Amino acid sequence: MAADAPAIAVDPAVRRPLGDISSGAERFTERRVERILALVVAIGSTVLGGQSFLNALGSVQEDPRWHGPLLVVVFVPLTAMILALFGGFLTRTTSTVFAVVFPLVLLVWPLATAGRETEAFGQPWIWYLINVATVAAAMTFRLSAQVAWAIGIPLMYGLVRAVQLGFAVEHLTRVALDVVFAIILASVLMAIGWMLRSVSVGIDGARRDAIASYAAAAAADATEQERVAVAALMHDSVLAALIAAERARSERERTLAVSMSRDALTRLANADQDPAEGSDEPVSPDVIVRGIESAASDLGVEIVIDSAVDAASPAVPGRVARALVLAAMQALANSVQHATATGLRGDVIADRAGVRIRISDSGGGFDPSSVPDDRLGIRGSIVARTAAVGGRARVHSDGTGTIVTLAWEHAR
Repeated sequence: MAADAPAIAVDPAVRRPLGDISSGAERFTERRVERILALVVAIGSTVLGGQSFLNALGSVQEDPRWHGPLLVVVFVPLTAMILALFGGFLTRTTSTVFAVVFPLVLLVWPLATAGRETEAFGQPWIWYLINVATVAAAMTFRLSAQVAWAIGIPLMYGLVRAVQLGFAVEHLTRVALDVVFAIILASVLMAIGWMLRSVSVGIDGARRDAIASYAAAAAADATEQERVAVAALMHDSVLAALIAAERARSERERTLAVSMSRDALTRLANADQDPAEGSDEPVSPDVIVRGIESAASDLGVEIVIDSAVDAASPAVPGRVARALVLAAMQALANSVQHATATGLRGDVIADRAGVRIRISDSGGGFDPSSVPDDRLGIRGSIVARTAAVGGRARVHSDGTGTIVTLAWEHAR
């Protein structure tokens, strides 16, 4: 990755130079493609540069006074660019230097070869570096400049070569073919880079959109869970306590109302500290059994709990255990309020698969579909609360009683 590459906006993507790489996870694919292109350009430049250097060592086309300086001016920046491309640092700086230096060398080539006899069809060593200069421009310049270099450098070579050969008609066809070949090759290389960059920007854009969509969905889910938790808290701790107090006639009912009011005050005081229904520290399934027994005691009723907890049963996240206990407590409260806890019974099964809780009574039952929408005892405090921790809740009621079933499974 180019250490000196400036941050450039994604739009328009295809106008950026191939070597312009900025940091950020949102451009992960683009950065990878840029790195691959840099290595490919480095390898190609090494091959062509080596071939050019070997030809330059034995070249007699230019005047000896020009020969040494030209080798230094061309091959020192070229070597620096190759090393930078392989190392992934200063790629834009070194590529810019070579892309600018090479046209200057072409401009002085007629002076360096003036008065020298040359082989009519022998390629000068600068020929091998034409497309190295065009890809160097692609690593640093914007698209308009890349096009100018891809066309201008070969045309400039054709002009200086024609000057070197004295514009001899018998050689111009060969020079023209060299120019056309160089332009075609430069255009193909530039098109490949443009296409790969466009695809990489598209992939990064799709990834960015997907992450944004996921974040929005997660935020909506968090908001819904918070709404469910608040609704359940209000119903469980406040509305239920008010209803119990309003309906209290006997000593037992007043004791129940006091207990529910105390629980409401405690939970309201801790609402901002415990929005996720308690700690997520894993607990033994036995904690769920004891929690249901404690809830029944707080409600002033006795319940027979038939528990079957497998000794090898995995621990349950504390948040899940708390939600299951609170949902079961609401089922107990509903039974006390609407069925006077007649035949109240509880069953808890915990094994490797998960936890299943059943709260049942033998009261007169009710029609679940007739419960008004503003009553959240079943919808919010039982069904929604259980679903919020990845569980399921089912309420079945008829003339023989009511059965509330809660189930939560371990991840597999």
